Amino acid sequence: MGRLTVETCEIEGLKIITPEVRWDERGFFMESYQYEDFKAAGIDQVFVQDNQSSSVRGVLRGLHFQIQYPQDKLVRVLQGEVYDVAVDIRKGSATYGKWYGVLLSAENKKQFFIPKNFAHGFLVLSDYAEFAYKCTDFYHPNDEAGIMWNDPDIGIDWPVGDMELIQSQKDTKWGGIREFTERYRK
Repeated sequence: MGRLTVETCEIEGLKIITPEVRWDERGFFMESYQYEDFKAAGIDQVFVQDNQSSSVRGVLRGLHFQIQYPQDKLVRVLQGEVYDVAVDIRKGSATYGKWYGVLLSAENKKQFFIPKNFAHGFLVLSDYAEFAYKCTDFYHPNDEAGIMWNDPDIGIDWPVGDMELIQSQKDTKWGGIREFTERYRK
């Protein structure tokens, strides 16, 4: 034990994990995931699918989630740097509609645990980034939903600066959290 540090966030359930990294003249070694260590840290999930994406600077993916088959996610950056965001969409949650963002990079090696019923997205800050995530349920394309990245009711402070955003067509068409709430969380 003690091979990772876990920080809790102001939104219950979100956790930032920093693994122990051992460096020597050859480079580094770390355990990015070890079930017993994560269980001891309160993350006792069975992950059934690993995903990886690559993106260039300015790509904004999200905010995504599944409705009938929600997923816990453990995300990290293998190369580059992203600003990663989770929005609480848990029915009845005291922090419903609140967001939390964290800088994830290949350099800091931090991971972000996002429980079920959070919307998730990220913005690529480096010229190139590779992003990996473990999920506790399979991807169901007909169950995917989203919330617009710049919904004023949520007010995410994305570090866009002078970047020109690159989004999928589907990500430009999501509604806001009010529409989501009206449809799914009454």
